[in-house]
Amino acid sequence: MAGLEGRIALVTGASQGIGRACALELARAGATVALAARNEGKLAETAAEIESAGGKAAVFALDVASADSIASGAKAVLEKLGKVEILVNNAGITRDGLVLRMKRPDWDDVLQTNLTGAFLLTQALLSAMLRNRWGRIINITSVVGRTGQAGQVNYAASKAGLIGMTRSLAREVASRGITVNAVAPGYIETPMTAVLDEKQRTAMMAQIPLGRPGTDVEIAQSVAFLASDAAAYITGHVLDVNGGMFMGA
Repeated sequence: MAGLEGRIALVTGASQGIGRACALELARAGATVALAARNEGKLAETAAEIESAGGKAAVFALDVASADSIASGAKAVLEKLGKVEILVNNAGITRDGLVLRMKRPDWDDVLQTNLTGAFLLTQALLSAMLRNRWGRIINITSVVGRTGQAGQVNYAASKAGLIGMTRSLAREVASRGITVNAVAPGYIETPMTAVLDEKQRTAMMAQIPLGRPGTDVEIAQSVAFLASDAAAYITGHVLDVNGGMFMGA
């Protein structure tokens, strides 16, 4: 998908999986991409891949679990690139366990990383979008934020929270030409899902009408669409990309 020439995007969790795929797709569409994550080595590999294909990328160390890192990282991005017009809040973690056994740090870490981190980074970058009267904020949530999932009360809560944040923020900033949407992946083959055993994979596949897992590229293409002018009249929406695993009203 083309149409993002001259735009500046920032993708969190861009060192692997869905975040990396989103960065590659946005660069392919013409955007200059700020790659943000903790692992600078992997980010450098992604940047090199983008640049070898003729795109533009810059690497920024950023830990979305740390308010200080978010503040310094956002400042560094703005100083180097001038603005961020497309923000993809993708970075996330899991700390699975049944609620009766879940330790408070496992709850706190997931909410802090997946939800509070997205809030703080959005807050840090929103002023420039408001001034420019154009912006795209895309939050990567999850099918479990729609359906719930046993053993993932923390993760599901964080992703459902992102959906609520998406819709509320969309109402706040629409008058300034900024859209805010979410993409809710289903079972996608990534490093995060690679830890599932065969029994878990089989159970997951049985819930997918299309009969296959999704790919990180399919998520990235959805993100690129929502970032483009083709999606200018879409805001406050949750785009389910899950092979029919969940079919919302």
